[in-house]
Amino acid sequence: MATYKITNSTYFVGAIDWHRRLFDSLIPLPEGTSYNSYLIRGSEKTALVESVDPSKYDELVANLESLGVEQIDYIISNHAEQDHSGSLPNLLDRYPQAKVVTNAKCKGLLEEHLGIEGDKFITVGDEETISLGDKHLKFIIAPWVHWPETMFTYLVEDKILFPCDFLGSHLAPSQLLVESIDEFYEGAKRYYAEIMMPFRTSVLKHLDRLKDYEISIIAPSHGPVHLNPKPIMDAYRKWASDEVENEVVLPFVSMHGSTAKMVEYLTERLIERGIRVKPFDLVGTDIGKLAMALVDAATLVVAAPTVLVGPHPLAVYATYLANALRPKIRFLGIIGSYGWGSKMLDDLKGLVTNLKVELLPAVIVRGYPKDDDLKALENLADEILSKHKQLNLL
Repeated sequence: MATYKITNSTYFVGAIDWHRRLFDSLIPLPEGTSYNSYLIRGSEKTALVESVDPSKYDELVANLESLGVEQIDYIISNHAEQDHSGSLPNLLDRYPQAKVVTNAKCKGLLEEHLGIEGDKFITVGDEETISLGDKHLKFIIAPWVHWPETMFTYLVEDKILFPCDFLGSHLAPSQLLVESIDEFYEGAKRYYAEIMMPFRTSVLKHLDRLKDYEISIIAPSHGPVHLNPKPIMDAYRKWASDEVENEVVLPFVSMHGSTAKMVEYLTERLIERGIRVKPFDLVGTDIGKLAMALVDAATLVVAAPTVLVGPHPLAVYATYLANALRPKIRFLGIIGSYGWGSKMLDDLKGLVTNLKVELLPAVIVRGYPKDDDLKALENLADEILSKHKQLNLL
């Protein structure tokens, strides 16, 4: 990909990964991703804000060469993860005079993970600055969005925020510079759900802190560059707030039709009561879609059959995922079926220790659901309706 001029002093020199479909052997990337690296030319010094995934090192070098870069004085490392810093050893070989500028925690991780020697670093603290001559970089220590060593970099004169993973999106953008998030809202929400949602408190804290900075451009480490910062910051504030919506997320798996019948019946009863339902058949669900649905929903209902007296492994996975992502859901229901015996309810309840939820009455039936079982599901729908009304969602 060619370089992009963002301002007279700042250029995108990173790489677009059109074909990557899985991140961390876990996160689906239906639209690829990008590894955003930025070159800043001051009157005296040149800085590179982050590098790229090692697989794209050659593209980074080609982009630097196309701009005639012969010397880099500072390589800013906002985050130690490989997709941000994995090319650092090669870059330091190519530009031996360069120093890696980062905070103490990130320095330690880079030494351990990449074997970079200690004398290659300049360690900075919160709100410290370095000069490029007519340009100055200020560093904002921002832990837990999403690693403990994360920091932001702020180009003072141009009012550009380089917020690392914060406010980013896993997209391979054909249009790098954007004014609106309308076209990639879903990608941005997916990214928030999969990566930032477990750290909602930190997200809000850092958004509040950024109010002290005049920001004209947001240049994250993945996805498009925001020429209008307000829409993405407003979206993050909404997603991270305690505000929930009149929605039930219903991940399910069924082996012989009993649980599927329960899901179908409960879904119809909830819709009749004016509640939006998002069912996810876990046999073929994109977990990113499930994570996105959890961002705003008031209620989660997990539906599973029993396998060897425990819950189906796909239901275990979905429940574990919800517990790890820590969405702001208020209510949790568990429904399902069994053949001869089941510890499913206790097992699934034991997997949600991170969730601050009220448990709804469980509906666990033996065999195919009968009239009394369907009545229990109707009662569950009434209970969910009552809880949502208490939150003024209807």
